[in-house]
Amino acid sequence: MTEIIGNHQAKVRIKDLLLRAYIGIKEEEINNQQDVLINVCLTYDATEAVNSNEISAALNYRTITKQIIHHVDGNRFALLERLTHEVLTIVMEHEAVQWAQVEIDKPHALRYAESVSVCLEAHR
Repeated sequence: MTEIIGNHQAKVRIKDLLLRAYIGIKEEEINNQQDVLINVCLTYDATEAVNSNEISAALNYRTITKQIIHHVDGNRFALLERLTHEVLTIVMEHEAVQWAQVEIDKPHALRYAESVSVCLEAHR
């Protein structure tokens, strides 16, 4: 197999994580869960994972996903901006993550619109 020399910067995408959340400021939103669609994109140096082919050397995106699920299920949010910030914070708590972007959609938040989303990003 040909050896590739260069950057092993991995880009990981968690796509369309569909969760139910208490989000909003109207009484109906406060009392009833709504769908939210979470997308995460992050980068990390995957050199060790590429070279060793061992799970222990890779970023565990399953753990990140479980943390997001647990956080969204266990809290209430008034604003989509706050929820997006808190999910981004969870992702960035993992030291290997060098850059992350989180976009969260709230389907049917506006009449005549498929969804409304907020996107935030952070880097080290």
